[in-house]
Amino acid sequence: MMSRIHHTAIVAPGAVIADDVEIGAYSLIGEHVSIGAGTIIGPHCVIDGHTTIGKNNHFYRFCSIGGMPQDKKYAGEPTRLEIGDGNMVREYVTINTGTIQDVGVTRLGNDNWIMAYVHIAHDCQIGNQVIIANSVQLAGHIHIGDWAVLGGLSAVHQYVRIGAHAMVGGTSSVRQDIPPYVIGAGDPFRPSGINAEGLKRRGFDEQSIKAVKDAYRLLYRRQLTVDDALTQMKSLGETQQSQTAVAVMTDFLMQSTRGIVRP
Repeated sequence: MMSRIHHTAIVAPGAVIADDVEIGAYSLIGEHVSIGAGTIIGPHCVIDGHTTIGKNNHFYRFCSIGGMPQDKKYAGEPTRLEIGDGNMVREYVTINTGTIQDVGVTRLGNDNWIMAYVHIAHDCQIGNQVIIANSVQLAGHIHIGDWAVLGGLSAVHQYVRIGAHAMVGGTSSVRQDIPPYVIGAGDPFRPSGINAEGLKRRGFDEQSIKAVKDAYRLLYRRQLTVDDALTQMKSLGETQQSQTAVAVMTDFLMQSTRGIVRP
């Protein structure tokens, strides 16, 4: 193990580091950190807090991972950060641990691409295969579903939820929930359609994409209330797969507490 850790790096005695983990020059690893096999920690990174990192992640230079929450209510509780497998985390990314005002843990799933200068605040829950472009700023308690894409320099308000396969254009300001599949941009964010091309790339069949388009029209083109749109969505979908695709949207809408974005 020691041959893969640069001689200038500092690893606390309590840290649990897999044998093949690489740790670059001048990086610091705290005593409550666990790092899985195949992970690469670049130079000048700080990884501390009660942080668990899975396998085959890559943290570029100058990352700050597992720092305490930027929350005045935080009083040193042993809250956590959990990071899955296969994530790419680029330069100057900051990811904080959770708070006891929420579930007490910030989570980043698997195979995410987190670009330079991104901030992921306390208690955020990020799914799998998510792309977060340069300088995106996530406030606390945000939930982001699988395969979502956030364009560079966007900012997301605390407690907002962004659904699976949604796509946020660059420099957007997101203040309310974005349902699954929806694309758009702006300050404030305004929806403009569904992520049809992304769904095709991920194997959604024509019937499922049509059902999602129909759901979007009910929600945004028929001047219905959300409740009325939900009622009509229940009849959409001619196949089990298309019904499942619509159910992802209806489940999201029923759980929304901040309200959804509107044109």
